Amino acid sequence: MTRPVVSSSLKSVLLAGGAFLLPAAAMGQDIAVPPPPLPESADVLEEQISEEVPVSEIVVTGFQASLNAAVAAKRASASQVDVIVAEDIAKFPDTNLAESLQRVPGVAIQRDAGEGRQIVVRGLGSQFTRVRVNGMEAIAASPDNAGRGFDFNIFASELFSSIIVHKTAEASLDEGSLGAVVDLNTGNPLSYDPGFSLVGSAQVRYNDLNENVGPRLAGLVGWTNEDQTLGVSVSAAYSKYETSQLGNNTVRWQQAAFRSVEGTDCFANRTYVSSPVCDEVGLAFHPRIPRYGLISHDRERLGLTGSIQWAPSDRTNISIDGLYANFSEDRQEFWGEVLFRSNERTIDVVDYTIDENNNLIKGTFDNAWVRTENYLRQTETDFYQVSGRLEHQLTDRLAVNLLAGKSRSNADSPVETTLIFDDRDFKGYSHDYTDMYRPVLTFGGDGISDPAQFQLAEFRDRPGSVVNEFQTLSGNVVWEVTDEAFLEVGALYRKFGFDQESFRRDSTYCGAFSCAPGQYGLPVTADISELFTLGSAGQPAGTTTTWLIPQLQAAADAVNLYEREARRDLGSSPAVTEEVTGGYFQVDWDTEVLGFRTTGNFGTRYVNTDQSSTGFIGAQEVTVERSYDDWLPAINLNVFLSDDLILRGAVSKVITRPSLGTLSPGGSIDEFNFRLSSGNPFLDPYRAVAYDASLEWYVAPGALASVAVFAKDIASFPIASSLTGTFASFASYGFTTDQLTPGTPVYNALVGGGNPNVPFEFRTQVNGEGASLKGIELSLVLPFSAFAEGFFADFGIIANGTLIDSDVDYTILGPATALNSSGNPTGGTTDIYVRPLIDLAKKAANGTIYYENERFSARVSAAWRDGYIDGTSGNRNIFEGFGSTLNVDASIRYRLTEQIEFAVEGTNLTDQYRTRWVNDPSMRNYEYNHFGRVIMAGVRFQL
Repeated sequence: MTRPVVSSSLKSVLLAGGAFLLPAAAMGQDIAVPPPPLPESADVLEEQISEEVPVSEIVVTGFQASLNAAVAAKRASASQVDVIVAEDIAKFPDTNLAESLQRVPGVAIQRDAGEGRQIVVRGLGSQFTRVRVNGMEAIAASPDNAGRGFDFNIFASELFSSIIVHKTAEASLDEGSLGAVVDLNTGNPLSYDPGFSLVGSAQVRYNDLNENVGPRLAGLVGWTNEDQTLGVSVSAAYSKYETSQLGNNTVRWQQAAFRSVEGTDCFANRTYVSSPVCDEVGLAFHPRIPRYGLISHDRERLGLTGSIQWAPSDRTNISIDGLYANFSEDRQEFWGEVLFRSNERTIDVVDYTIDENNNLIKGTFDNAWVRTENYLRQTETDFYQVSGRLEHQLTDRLAVNLLAGKSRSNADSPVETTLIFDDRDFKGYSHDYTDMYRPVLTFGGDGISDPAQFQLAEFRDRPGSVVNEFQTLSGNVVWEVTDEAFLEVGALYRKFGFDQESFRRDSTYCGAFSCAPGQYGLPVTADISELFTLGSAGQPAGTTTTWLIPQLQAAADAVNLYEREARRDLGSSPAVTEEVTGGYFQVDWDTEVLGFRTTGNFGTRYVNTDQSSTGFIGAQEVTVERSYDDWLPAINLNVFLSDDLILRGAVSKVITRPSLGTLSPGGSIDEFNFRLSSGNPFLDPYRAVAYDASLEWYVAPGALASVAVFAKDIASFPIASSLTGTFASFASYGFTTDQLTPGTPVYNALVGGGNPNVPFEFRTQVNGEGASLKGIELSLVLPFSAFAEGFFADFGIIANGTLIDSDVDYTILGPATALNSSGNPTGGTTDIYVRPLIDLAKKAANGTIYYENERFSARVSAAWRDGYIDGTSGNRNIFEGFGSTLNVDASIRYRLTEQIEFAVEGTNLTDQYRTRWVNDPSMRNYEYNHFGRVIMAGVRFQL
């Protein structure tokens, strides 16, 4: 037996599976599984796949070929993996890698603006998944992501030749994952035929909600010499499109006393006076900021890859790979709302209805604080990576491999502007949340379209940046001890740097300019305003759909916003440096035990983590250093009960390090939303023992039915903590009024005497107790050719489902039972609630039905994910999360010639609404919106 030089990457498996780069690379070709001869390092896997999946039995084209290759790769692996190869990626109607990955059993995605952004593997969120690009760990993050989660929406799916999802650990596999290690691989030039290769695609993308039309282009040029010892390839992908997000939002619900209720005064000399109606309404939950609006996402994505591969001899392979990605977005928001939050003491309740869940679902209000907003955020992320790999066979039984590389992700937000018009004594506002997710919000009388009723009250600009840098150097030696066993010894060094900077140009108008008595802003004129009309947001009849908003540039100029000094927000400017050193040994085997073929590996990995976290407490910079060690043993065992039936088992110890943005010793004050936050540099890693088992039945060539069970015993993990109290109650974290900006709402309340006891929400992370997770995963890949002939043999199905159970003890402060002298909620009990892990959906499933012949193919895919909690919430609500979703996509293709193929694809065909809720027992509306259907049509060609 000859072992592949690179044991942990499955690189040779993918070569054996036909890893073609970019759409339609195999179009017009008959692909055998395995394909043409491989480099020397992959001989054994070519032999294994050839023996297990006879070439003569599978000669297919296109999509079916990619499925066969993925099944063969899974069968040959020593651990539990799932694989997608390029035909599979490119021929799903997916706009990015996250949406390609949701087809994998046990993988669900988290969406942003209707587009897949991050992944969840077997119930564990994105922070638990490590991602490697061409074998090197990388973090690609946006300005919103200060953690370890990988933002897949930065990359176009066309740039990659294969994706491997490692669901069980190996000693030779990079640590840091409780969920999975995902390998993203770009092209391998030596897998192409000699000479030049050219592949390309051009599509038009149409969104039916905003009627936006945009381009999506991709192409590859490759060259390989006649001897296939030198190859070069370059690829590119570009897209530009606009997505609209239309719906309503409440920004949670809360308790607080109002100024009066149905004519009964609730305050005397600024002191709360208890009465039955004031108590009833004050202790009921009302929406903090009820509103309808539009969020527009204008996005542009560019990706480039380059690869040089040289095999000077049959014992040596050298490759250099580069990747560049640019993802930019202009996000603009238009809201018409009422700012109940922290202003209840100035608002009168004219009439009200409270439901059985203690929600103030209907009401009419006078002196309401009406607000309209225009928000613009411009962001741009640049990702760079270069890596080099050397694979060399020293002797027939000894090989050495080296990998070195560097990546950098720059996420900049040069503009984050909010301009606000207020009418702080509006008469006759009403809302009706009887239909909780489709409320009626009515601004009576003449509505909110007259400039004379508004003042430009607040303005903000919060530019910032996040920089991630990653360097890695690793190597291993592989020794074929016997014909049945290999020993691999490796060493590693990784250095990761995270640096975030935030700046602010925030103020109220009267904090920056002189105001007359009773004035709170700049009187609005037609010159600095414009009318906004809401589109199809799911609103019922009677909802106000037109309101006045700030004209962004003119209103900003009126207050000299961009000429104001940008003050560094020290509390939101953390930095973390992390160095990891270590090594591992691993033994792989392929032998016979008691008459059964048995394969697998065992070994252990040692890593030392040195961490340095820097942040600001007040104006003082503080650095905290710490170090910890982990020993991570792992074993994978596979027993071939027959040629087509494999029983797999695995046990491993795994870790995930805390999110980087949570490790800062500093804290920050949100001076407009009455929120405090602080990091915790002493957070421990998530540590767990993972148990996995699966039974795989390879029913026929290219067909697979499998069942997998898994469990994780999580010993410890950081958990979000949210508390409510006064500003003074959190002084021990370094918060002082000296840090406040004159004129901001927090300054006016605490220093200006508006309400020194106004409630604040305090957010941080603490070391939580252990948790458990267990589940079952079912998967079926079935081409009908396995049992049918003729017309029906061209059909097939791919289906999988995951059931997960998880128990975590969360300590949460429940609803208030009384109101104090300031009218703020108080009392209530702190209880332990048993719920699943954050971001864990207990049930998920997806499936595809396809038809494919020599010229025509069609597919329909559906992905369903059960509802889940995504946080412990705040404002005395008990958890918050998302409702279940069902996304349906489809694709139709026709191959005109051997080189040209036409395609029509559709995503989100049901125009699924996203439901977000707050408070687990009663599911109050947090957010309800939709993004529209997307249709793409175009041509793919190969020369």
